[in-house]
Amino acid sequence: MSEKTTSSAMKTSTPATSSRRIVVMGVAGCGKSTLGARLAEALGQPFAEGDDLHSPESRAKMAAGIPLEDADRWPWLDRVGEALSRHEGIIACSALKRAYRDRIRARAGGPVVFVHLSVPEDEITTRLKARRGHYFDPALQASQHVILEPLETDEQGFGLDASRSVEEVLCRVLERLAQGLTDFPTTSSTA
Repeated sequence: MSEKTTSSAMKTSTPATSSRRIVVMGVAGCGKSTLGARLAEALGQPFAEGDDLHSPESRAKMAAGIPLEDADRWPWLDRVGEALSRHEGIIACSALKRAYRDRIRARAGGPVVFVHLSVPEDEITTRLKARRGHYFDPALQASQHVILEPLETDEQGFGLDASRSVEEVLCRVLERLAQGLTDFPTTSSTA
């Protein structure tokens, strides 16, 4: 996680917050980055944008409307997991398949909670068409829905409807984390 991102997200609003590794996941346009940044701020944890960890070649493919293949994704997923191993915190990452989440967990150096944001496809289309300055070609949306594998019962995490306001979704995530609905073991941070 970059120093810029880490320092801007280190505002503490919950004094008893423990360090944790959380991946906000879902298809492009579901609100991962927006919610991830807000969640990091609320928890006083660093935030990283997983898209920033893509290789220039992968970014070029997506900008050209070419879906990534697993061979493109493995190094990126390794970088996502390694970022979590260096700095516990929140990262936005599509994590569309179980194998991708397993890869992140293997590199993260500790437990990872996945927060899966779901939004109806028509709303995703609207959001992607309105988005400016992002290399992801909205035509790739369908390919993400095809490979999406929801969280399985043995994975730490939960899914939420993200078609609501960011504030509502954030409150629900914080509520779920506070209630321990992920079976996520917390660790104390020492600083």
